[in-house]
Amino acid sequence: MTETTRTDGDTWTITTSVGFTALLVAAARAVENERPDALAHDPYARVFLEAAGDARAIALAEAGDGAGNPMTATRHLGVRTRYFDDFVRGAVAAGVRQVVILAAGLDSRAYRIDLPAGTVVYELDQPEVLAFKEETLAAHGATPAAGLRHVPVDLREDWPAALRSSGFDGAAPTAWLVEGLLPYLPAAAQALLFERIVELSVPGSRVAVEGQIGPLDLDGFRAIIDKYSQEANPLGDFDVTSLFVADEDRADPAEDLIAHGWVVNRAGNPAGLGRKYGVQDAVPEDAELLSGTIGYFTATLPAD
Repeated sequence: MTETTRTDGDTWTITTSVGFTALLVAAARAVENERPDALAHDPYARVFLEAAGDARAIALAEAGDGAGNPMTATRHLGVRTRYFDDFVRGAVAAGVRQVVILAAGLDSRAYRIDLPAGTVVYELDQPEVLAFKEETLAAHGATPAAGLRHVPVDLREDWPAALRSSGFDGAAPTAWLVEGLLPYLPAAAQALLFERIVELSVPGSRVAVEGQIGPLDLDGFRAIIDKYSQEANPLGDFDVTSLFVADEDRADPAEDLIAHGWVVNRAGNPAGLGRKYGVQDAVPEDAELLSGTIGYFTATLPAD
């Protein structure tokens, strides 16, 4: 069983606690990658699953769109991947050459997206997670398309200092990715995260966010997962919602950025964004209400 009890200062590997969710996202990307109408392509997703050797994650990917796979209830992870891929491509096309991925997990954009010469990608996550990713891709013979710098740090610590010590250029515009992170943070930690992004950003910087815009109905999420999970569900009793923090007083991160002069472009919730990409069933009808508490947006800090 994957331990899901959170404690102050807890850590994880790629097969435990929050780290295990990175494998689940990789399984979703593997399924998406192999769809004939794939929204995003990630040739490394299945490589990570095989390297980790976790039977549950492998079975999840093998189940694909079959019965018993709780992930077939939604394609929102494919939608999410496409949204953040497009953001990175748009940022570098606009001349941004510094990309920071917070809680990078098994993200492989530095390897699978064409990035201009001189682009540097900083990936921040737990040391064991980054070590697993680096060793796996090296063993597979993969090389990044851009400069890649791993910053092994817990985001509850002074990650700006760790980022600077890894070569981050505080005078250069930055493209920030906040993907699949915020539900795991208490409201105060979320506020601090965006405070630090604001402090580290200069005009021309951009950020893409999967944010929470309302209280998370954890009981509702569990009910949806149970509905779409049959007895053969490979995840067994693993409950991802037990890792979430459902603070009622969580602020809309877009409003925090607007207050600091950023210009926000809201893209909608997972269901609406999926329809924009031509996927009518990204989120099942009975889960649309829950997905309404999740919103995607990008923001730009205009030049002076």
